[in-house]
Amino acid sequence: MNFSAPAHLDSSANFPNSTSPPPEGSALAYDHADPAYLAFIDALSYLKSEDIELIGAAFRFGDEAHQGQKRLSGEPYITHPLAVAGALAEWRMDAQAIVAALLHDVMEDTPVGKAQITERFGKDVADLVDGLSKLDKIEFQSYQDAQAENFRKMLMAMARDLRVVLIKLADRRHNLQTMSAIRPEKRRRIARETLEIYAPIAIRLGLNNISRQLQDLSFRHIYPMRFMVLTKAIQAVRGNRRELLGKILEGIHRQLAEAHIKAGVFGREKSLYSIYRKMAEKHLSFSKVLDIYGFRVIVKDIATCYLALGALHARFKPVPGKFKDYVAIPKVNGYQSLHTTLIGPYGTPIEIQIRTQAMHHLAEEGIASHWLYKDSEESGADLQNKMHTWLQSLLELQSAGGDPSEFLEHVKVDLFPDEVYVFTPKGQILALPRGATVIDFAYAVHTDIGHRCVAARIDHELIPLSAELANGNQVEIITAPYANPNPAWLAYVKTSRARSRIRQFLRGIQQDSASSLGEKMLEQELLALGVTPTDVPAAVWERVIHQSGGKTRQDLYSDVGMGRSLAAVVAHHLAEHHQAPSHPVVETTSLLIRGTEGMAIQLASCCQPIPGDPIIGLLRKDQGLRIHTHACPAVRKLRGTEPQSWIRVEWEPDPGQFFEVRVKVTARNVIGALGRIASAVAAQGINIDQVNMDRKRPGLFTELHFQVQVSGRSHLAALMRSLRRVPDVVRIAREQEPS
Repeated sequence: MNFSAPAHLDSSANFPNSTSPPPEGSALAYDHADPAYLAFIDALSYLKSEDIELIGAAFRFGDEAHQGQKRLSGEPYITHPLAVAGALAEWRMDAQAIVAALLHDVMEDTPVGKAQITERFGKDVADLVDGLSKLDKIEFQSYQDAQAENFRKMLMAMARDLRVVLIKLADRRHNLQTMSAIRPEKRRRIARETLEIYAPIAIRLGLNNISRQLQDLSFRHIYPMRFMVLTKAIQAVRGNRRELLGKILEGIHRQLAEAHIKAGVFGREKSLYSIYRKMAEKHLSFSKVLDIYGFRVIVKDIATCYLALGALHARFKPVPGKFKDYVAIPKVNGYQSLHTTLIGPYGTPIEIQIRTQAMHHLAEEGIASHWLYKDSEESGADLQNKMHTWLQSLLELQSAGGDPSEFLEHVKVDLFPDEVYVFTPKGQILALPRGATVIDFAYAVHTDIGHRCVAARIDHELIPLSAELANGNQVEIITAPYANPNPAWLAYVKTSRARSRIRQFLRGIQQDSASSLGEKMLEQELLALGVTPTDVPAAVWERVIHQSGGKTRQDLYSDVGMGRSLAAVVAHHLAEHHQAPSHPVVETTSLLIRGTEGMAIQLASCCQPIPGDPIIGLLRKDQGLRIHTHACPAVRKLRGTEPQSWIRVEWEPDPGQFFEVRVKVTARNVIGALGRIASAVAAQGINIDQVNMDRKRPGLFTELHFQVQVSGRSHLAALMRSLRRVPDVVRIAREQEPS
């Protein structure tokens, strides 16, 4: 009875001892008698002799490039790439991948460049190595930016060639296995990064075996004492529960035999990290975790999976709600299996997974099964197609723009562990992360559907766009031709696709409005210097645009509108290069504001300016122009400290729209007072957006806080006069700060 999972991929620097010498006269007759090297050569027997020759040449090349370099443990550096290449040999990868594994650090840690690798080993190998090399030659503002950009580079290479990620995962695993000489804080940082990014990627690619190893190794480095205590506890339990596990195993075998079902049955022990995570999430002590062991039943085909399920349910009572059919509806990473939880002897819950041999290979090795097993070739190819689809979505995120940290955020969101399965009106199944909303569904169908959605029906009932989806929901999206994404959607979408599409759309709108604002501001400053903007030659514009780092005049306008460049400075540069006679200098006029310019100009929520209020604009880098009233406390606080950031602005004569404003009404606490006040507001043709009552001071009087929509200051004054005529109203005031 074996209670350990298969370890096809469990390789490290220490390979099994081998004494087989390289072939006589071969290019591998290299003076290196280390057992790890000899075992590595033995593991290449599945390759052609010319491929083995090429790998031997790559080993010598890498060994010479890393000559004199040692790991922090004191070992020669070549032991690390040798261990990584050994893992790929265990996966039976092709010669190019193994050569790239042997050379994966030479571009990063030695003077060897991509051109040399291309000349010696070909373009494909050089591209693989380049995709695995960090961007050490570029300066970043922070370590986080550097890590995010390096990760983005690796994912882009991975999208072009899946072998990149297999090499990277083997590299990360060996680093975790040999980190004892590294300082503790760095060990913890690398381990956390592994748990957040690399282990989820392994799960997404179906590499469950290596993902468990990465999780357990990371757990050991982040919480060494917890790891040690949990390890001892599991060792003690193995002996105590051996008899119980034997009874369960015997019962499963007997039941399947009576049903004439041929099956392989073996126990599996949960990984340390998964046990720890369950204890932490459910606040359980170790003694309360009963499902440390589970059982796998391997059968010949899909039909037998369901027969075996029925047979086991006939002997052991199933736990309601604990059955999952991943055979009919596979996980996103291609995983297929029937999951059920049964009540075994002494009331012990038993977790059982039922699958075919091909499903088992795919479940353990994921995309690596395409190289490892012939019987899973078809399913492995299907999985590769799914992975390429996911990786293409990463390329789309990349093309959407944004900084590296934003891209990394999208990828982390996309590496979800659990899914919900929902249906389109035509019966198509879509897999989305748990907690996904209607908007996530809309963008999963098509970007245009997401942009234009205004409402939705779940199971034929109208629901809000923020509603979370559940397994089995049928979702129908209702669209409108002129609808656009709302910035508030970013607060509750879960998928990276939806988030990136919304941000991309809003960024475009912001760019347009910032460009329009910047053009107005620059024109104003040029006129103040006596220069007519249309008189500035194109060559002068090109010179100043180039100096600012932009490509077009729109880029320059956007930088001015978003506060990245000061309009006065840009105007002076244009005027300096401008040789035409200047016009008379005019006094700087105020910028006219309507309040509907877009995201580059926004009305401050602290003071809620409305037409008729004296206003001033605050220009902040990457935030655009915020309009405040002169009486706003923020203006009094900041005007003396940031004089260059303030812009003279005025209202256009007729903005032609409604503006939100807060009004505080103190009224007698009598029956019907709120109704009479609301009627007075409605009589002025004013809409009430929101009303709150102050419950902290109950008594003869109460405070009502209204948010209403008015066309301007005169409209607000008419409202206040109307409210003063209500007998219940004692005092009225406009609120400058949120209540």
